[in-house]
Amino acid sequence: MRIVLAGLLDAILMFVWTSIAHMATPLGSIGFSKISNEQPVLDVLKQNVGAKAGLYFFPWVDPNDPKMMDKSAALMKTNPSGLMIYQPAGARFSMGPMLLKEFAKEFLQCLLAAYLLSLTALTAYAGRVGFIAVVGVFAALGSDTSYWIWYGFPLSYTLAVIAMPLIGIILAALGMALVVKPSRPD
Repeated sequence: MRIVLAGLLDAILMFVWTSIAHMATPLGSIGFSKISNEQPVLDVLKQNVGAKAGLYFFPWVDPNDPKMMDKSAALMKTNPSGLMIYQPAGARFSMGPMLLKEFAKEFLQCLLAAYLLSLTALTAYAGRVGFIAVVGVFAALGSDTSYWIWYGFPLSYTLAVIAMPLIGIILAALGMALVVKPSRPD
């Protein structure tokens, strides 16, 4: 029961932190840029992508093509390249369900971290906080760093999206280390 309680309370703490980080600090917008002369680009997207929401990589080369790497390299020498998340005009943007999903994700993260902490025999408060902090670093480096490496995401954006959850899990660890007790030897 302590694991569930720690997961829930610390998920609330993480949710509050990430909300503050996105709304009251520059962390939520670091690395984003405005397209100059945006309207013609939007018009071209409406014409050529239309109503098909998705994740688009360009220039496109069929991943099953045996010469994919060579073709891709050749195209990138003469064309811009990128990754685009696209939502057509009128796509539903509903804050409530998105916030609920975000909280559920953070609850699952905190629940897993609390469970891992419960399996340790660490008794010192600082050691328990440090353990969860290391778990947080491991998780934060997981995917966002790969986006920087493989897709050219801006380093400033990558560092910001690593920092936000990492700070959140460290804040959660401060409470978690108080609630979740060390495991007993078998």
